[in-house]
Amino acid sequence: MWRRAPAIAATAVAVLLVWGPVAATAFDPVYEAKNYSKTLERARIYMTPSYQLRLRKQSLENTNQAALALLRDPERNFVNLCGNGFDGCAGDVRLYDWGPKGYGIVKPVLFTARSGATLSGHVWATRAGPARRPGIVITNGSVQADEQMYWYAAQALAKAGYVVLTFDPQGQGQSDIFGEGDDRLEGVPAQTDGRPFFDGTEDAIDFFLSDAAHPYEPRPSCETGTSHAPKQDRRAAAGFDTAYNPFAGMVDRERLGLAGHSYGASGVSYIGQWDPRVDAVVAWDNLSDADPNGEAGAFPPGERGCPADPSQRTAAPLTKPALGMSADYFLPPTPNLSQPNPEAKGAESVAYSDAGVDSGELVIRGGSHLDFSWIPNPGFGASLRGADMIDWYTTAWFDKYVKGDLSADSRLLSDRWFDDAREAAVDPDGDGNMFSRYYRSRLDIGLAAGGRFDCEDIRPDPMRPAPPSTYPAGSCPGFVPRAEDGWPGEYDYLAIATSPDS
Repeated sequence: MWRRAPAIAATAVAVLLVWGPVAATAFDPVYEAKNYSKTLERARIYMTPSYQLRLRKQSLENTNQAALALLRDPERNFVNLCGNGFDGCAGDVRLYDWGPKGYGIVKPVLFTARSGATLSGHVWATRAGPARRPGIVITNGSVQADEQMYWYAAQALAKAGYVVLTFDPQGQGQSDIFGEGDDRLEGVPAQTDGRPFFDGTEDAIDFFLSDAAHPYEPRPSCETGTSHAPKQDRRAAAGFDTAYNPFAGMVDRERLGLAGHSYGASGVSYIGQWDPRVDAVVAWDNLSDADPNGEAGAFPPGERGCPADPSQRTAAPLTKPALGMSADYFLPPTPNLSQPNPEAKGAESVAYSDAGVDSGELVIRGGSHLDFSWIPNPGFGASLRGADMIDWYTTAWFDKYVKGDLSADSRLLSDRWFDDAREAAVDPDGDGNMFSRYYRSRLDIGLAAGGRFDCEDIRPDPMRPAPPSTYPAGSCPGFVPRAEDGWPGEYDYLAIATSPDS
C-alpha cells in the first residue's frame, strides 16, 4: 500500500499524497522498446576500439597478478568466475590509474573472515582533506560482482572526503571460497548461504575500524564458535594478511556509512540497523528490511543461521536513515510485457518512512540491476548515466547523514537529473529525465533548515495510473535548481575520480 503522509508543518517544502483507487493505463509496447534499448547505452563507452584495447591489456595484467597471488600464497583459494579479473570482471579500466597517477591513495588489504576464509580488498582515500574523515564500507553483489565493479563509487566517495573500503565477500573475486577447519563450509556457496554478505559486512567493518593499538581479530565463527584469530595473527606476522586498516589514522570512528549492491544491499540493510556503529545506509537494488532471516521465496533469500550465537540473527528496529536505489529492469534485463506495478520498487522505503526513519527510493529510467556494478561487457546492459546518478545520490545521502553536511539537502533535492544533457543526447526521444516513468521514485527526509520534504512521486507521468486530480502538476514543490545545488557544471564520476589530488 502506498504511504499516506501525515499532515506537515507549513514550513516544510513537501506535498501530501493520499492515494485512492486509480485507473489502469494501457501498456505501450513502442515506448517499452525504446525504454529497454537504454540498457545498451553504457556500451557506447566501452565498445570503442581504444577502450577495448585498454580492457584487453588490463585483463591480461589482472590474470597474471591473480596467478602470482596464488603462487606466492598457496593457502589462498579464490578460483571462481571473477577471481582473475578478466574482461567483464575488470570493472571500469579507466580507474586503475588512481594511485599511479596521483589521483588519490589506495592500499590492498587481506584479512581473515570469521569463517577462516581470507578476504581481499582495498582502502581508498585522498592525501588532501581533513585529518579525520568519515568512513564508508561497500559490500558487493553476488556471482559476477567483484570489488573492481564498485571502484567507480569508492573513488568518487574518497574524493568527497571519505575513507572507503571495498572488499570481495567470501566466494567472490579474490576472496577465498572456503573457510578453515570445521568451518570450511561456512559461507559456501555464498549465493545460497548468504553469510558472506551479512556476517562478511560486519567483518569488514571490524577490519575497517581496526588500528595499530587495536589490530583486527576476526569474531568467532557462526557455525562452530571457533576463533580463527590465530590464522589472522599468523598470516599478518608472515606479511600476508594486513594487521589493521592502513589508513586508520584518517578514519573518524564515530561516523560510518554502508553501501551494498544486490545480495550486498540486503546485507547492509540489516547490518546498518543492527550495528550501532553505523549511521546510514545506501542500498543499490534494493533496500530490504532489517531481518537477516529473509522470507520464503524472496530474492535475495537472507542468510543461514548462526548456531554458535543466535543473537546475531535478531531482526533490528528501523532507526538509521536508509536510501534505496533501483532501476526499471532487473537481472538479466528483460523487457516488460505489461504495465509494471508503479509501487513495486518503493515498498520497503515506505516501511522505513512509516517507522519514522528518513528514507527514499530512486528508480533509474531504462537502467537495470547492472547499472550498479560496472561491467564492461555488452551482455550486461546498463544505462549511460546511471553510474553518475548513483554516485551523486549516494554521496549526497552520506554527506547528510554520515558527514553531517548542512548543504547536502540542496544536492538531494537538486533538479539536475530531471534534464541531463548527456542522457538526452542518447535517449530515443531526447528525454533527459533520469527518473523512471514506470515506477514511482520518492524522497521523505527531514531538512536541515527545519520541516520535511516528502515527495511520494518525484516524476508523475501519464505512463502510470493517474494519481488523484488534486495532485499538483509536475514534480513536487521544493526541488532546488541545479544552479543552486552547489555543484558547478556537469557531474561526472570519471572526471571526479581522475582529478588531481589537491
